[in-house]
Amino acid sequence: MRRNVVATVFVQDHWLNIAQKCPSPNVNQRPGEEISLLVVHNISLPPKQYGGPYVEDFFCNRLDPKAHPYFAEISSIEVSSHLFIRRDGSVIQFVPFNQRAWHAGLSQYGGRDNCNDFSIGIEMEGCDDEAYSDEQYEALKQATLAIMLAYPEITTSRITGHEFISPRRKTDPGRAFNWARLFSGLKC
Repeated sequence: MRRNVVATVFVQDHWLNIAQKCPSPNVNQRPGEEISLLVVHNISLPPKQYGGPYVEDFFCNRLDPKAHPYFAEISSIEVSSHLFIRRDGSVIQFVPFNQRAWHAGLSQYGGRDNCNDFSIGIEMEGCDDEAYSDEQYEALKQATLAIMLAYPEITTSRITGHEFISPRRKTDPGRAFNWARLFSGLKC
């Protein structure tokens, strides 16, 4: 069941109204797939360090490989996500939802490969073993509700973590992510 209230957070023309736009070049057309899955991730650059411009630089192919030793390993990788939720709850959008972001990589959900084809990716600023902030959970809840209204194929049963669609490769959003907290906030 969907809420029949006027939302202050909403999707318009495939962009989240509260998100800062930071278009990524790492995007392409979906292959005619219905958007039907939401994937939660985490990222921090450098690992376990928060704030700063490095995640945006990474998703926009501007990461300076000399800025940190770890960046030399990853600066040539082309990836993106639809949304990035910072520790303070602010939201940045890199790819419009109707386009394919490059967030899931080799993945499978419900017997279907290539989750990028039919999913929306949300990156939480964080790591597998450090608690996420209250502000992040609130922003994630609001963004998820808006996405579910705009893309009705995404239901609570079609929200998952990167660790579940790529279990041999990925561990995020990790054991620190409170799934019950997210889902309790999505009850209508």
